[in-house]
Amino acid sequence: MHTKSWHSVGPSLDECIKCNICTSYCPVAAVTDLFPGPKYVGPQAQRFRENGQPQTPDHSVDYCSGCRVCNEVCPTGVKIAELNARARAQIVSEKGIPLRNRLLGRNEMLGKLGHIVPGLANFGLHNSFSRVMAEKVMGIAREAPLPHWSTDGSFGDWFKKTQAQRLKSDKKVVYYHGCATMYYEPFIGKATVAVFEHNGYEVLVPPQNCCGLPMLSNGEFGAAADYHQNNINKLLVYAQAGLDIVGTSTSCTLTLKEEAPELLDMDSENAKAITNATWDIFEWLRERHELGELKTDFRQMNMVLPYHAPCQYRAHRVGKPAMDIMALIPGIDIRESHARCCGIAGTYGYKKEKYQIAMDVGAELFDFVADQGGDVEMTACDSETCRWQLEHGTDLPSRHPVEILAAAYGLYDLEKRQLL
Repeated sequence: MHTKSWHSVGPSLDECIKCNICTSYCPVAAVTDLFPGPKYVGPQAQRFRENGQPQTPDHSVDYCSGCRVCNEVCPTGVKIAELNARARAQIVSEKGIPLRNRLLGRNEMLGKLGHIVPGLANFGLHNSFSRVMAEKVMGIAREAPLPHWSTDGSFGDWFKKTQAQRLKSDKKVVYYHGCATMYYEPFIGKATVAVFEHNGYEVLVPPQNCCGLPMLSNGEFGAAADYHQNNINKLLVYAQAGLDIVGTSTSCTLTLKEEAPELLDMDSENAKAITNATWDIFEWLRERHELGELKTDFRQMNMVLPYHAPCQYRAHRVGKPAMDIMALIPGIDIRESHARCCGIAGTYGYKKEKYQIAMDVGAELFDFVADQGGDVEMTACDSETCRWQLEHGTDLPSRHPVEILAAAYGLYDLEKRQLL
């Protein structure tokens, strides 16, 4: 039983100079008065949470989506999103958590349950009656872009079945697939394995579990700490062997690298080893290219491709490596989105009271895609929930950049989302 207080914020709090830049850039504060802005609920309110002072009315902190735009623009480096996340966790530790948020935080459990009978699970979740009832009983928005379980088996099923066919090489890489690839989008994992192997790497897929981000986002820091520690235990031997741990969910890789160890104050040497070994896939691929090791035998791909770098991706602070690599592919006209956020923010936009806020925030991105003209057949984005939100808001298919890369190598069908 975790009884730890989540008040700790380090020196970041006192670096706030009250300039209000964070609020002027905040995509949530721009569309609703229910969220007064990052400064007010972050560093300003935090001073009333410290030193045993009476608690401030904190309901508004739950409307922070955790997009981290405030962190990006803060001129003094205040970690405002982390302040808000800790405040939410403190509320949860004192007042408990709604069943809806507890369920939404357990993506891995839901993935495993639906994987047992995916066709039935999809029907049960996606028919209009169940969506209305889920909204009325659980508060899960009836129109929210919930995922569909794969009816072709999980990524793990496929990898085990094809193990004998896999490339064996002295060059090895560890793949952290995440829950979405495992249960909803196994084609992302298949495309990733194809790209790794095309570049001469043997792919290792060790036991792993959810990164814990959905729990962090919903204030369940104790449960998230257990998940992160489990991943440390499972992945440490690979990190200590000097192998890179590469993930395709940019939210998961950020959580392994930074968000979990920082928010949960897990600064052991073992935790640092995982942080140092973890890469987002295009960050890793760009490194291979800079070393002259990335194959560039791309076929011509004539397409206009609007690309959105998700908030969690920008939080890696590594630039736009997916754009850097896709720019090497002949014929692709990449149109970069400068929208602040797609709005979905993990499970944020799934909640009834936040669904319309998420759509209003995402309008900036949806309008950008529409402005690119009628030649656009699909979009690209590195985060699974952002892709689902993009599809929901634009009625266009959205692809992970690794799918684009696999298709450019001639290994993957972008339309059917299957290996060739």
